[in-house]
Amino acid sequence: MRVVDKLEILVLVDNATDSVSSVPGNVRLEWPVLMRAGMRELSGEYQCCANHGLSLIVTAYAGDHRHSVLFDGGPVGYVVELNAARLGVDMGTIEGVVLSHGHWDHAGGLLAAFGLIAKGGNGRRVPCYVHPGMFRQRAWPLPNGELLPIKAIPSPDELAAAGATVISTTEPQLLLDDMFYVSGEIPRRTAYEKGFPGHSRRTEDGSGWEPDPWIVDERFMAVNVRDKGLLVFTACSHAGVVNVLTHARQLFPDEPLCAVAGGLHLSGRNESIIANTVEDMKRFALKMIIPGHCTGWRAINALANAFGDGVVVPSAVGKEFTF
Repeated sequence: MRVVDKLEILVLVDNATDSVSSVPGNVRLEWPVLMRAGMRELSGEYQCCANHGLSLIVTAYAGDHRHSVLFDGGPVGYVVELNAARLGVDMGTIEGVVLSHGHWDHAGGLLAAFGLIAKGGNGRRVPCYVHPGMFRQRAWPLPNGELLPIKAIPSPDELAAAGATVISTTEPQLLLDDMFYVSGEIPRRTAYEKGFPGHSRRTEDGSGWEPDPWIVDERFMAVNVRDKGLLVFTACSHAGVVNVLTHARQLFPDEPLCAVAGGLHLSGRNESIIANTVEDMKRFALKMIIPGHCTGWRAINALANAFGDGVVVPSAVGKEFTF
């Protein structure tokens, strides 16, 4: 993986909005980003929309080269369209799309995103990196033991019709002048990280449901920033964030881990592993933890208590991080 000189992360979609909390110097809040995009009067009509999902625009700079990747597409098209417009995002500059795993809250806005990319890029097709196991419908476990079907994500054919060049593989990939790394399947080694208990997927013949706690199609993305180290993007951490960070360290043993950003999925049934996760994250010596989406307030509080608010900077829609 090529070392980049600078990295920018713009939170296009996340569960939370927060424009008033204090932040470190490398973080810009939503309101200043909106002002840069042309907002001249503070009003709810100009603010971004938070929604249950995640979408990040990650831009890397190396010498004279600049490349942008859309990491996940949020839950629904109108949120992507609204937030991109209000934040002044030129979606035509996006050169690659990475879908972390096959859940609607990360893929429901992809077709709209590809529409914006095509419009801004004069119809240019853009590669979309997926795992072949993403496309079977999933189901959410209810407290009474029943399953609530989860809306299926756009199929490869639908993505292709929207302007994607679909690259479906279980293998790791280097993207865009080798500035971005997308992992293969993440090894599950941590004893207490058991995936998503109760999660199911359609059987291969479509006739019923089968257990799918491991969600093996999930991958992470990483970028290596000069004099800082690896930034790891983990959309939901269904593999377990300790497994994610352990795998990143094994893949790049000579590079320090600088930061982790995304959903850590320590809410709901995984609240029982918060203490173990926080304790084990200490060994990675991260300079910044950017928890968002499905992390949950209990886990964010536990992380802040353990690492301090100089390290833990929760994600929120419209925030911009620079490394």
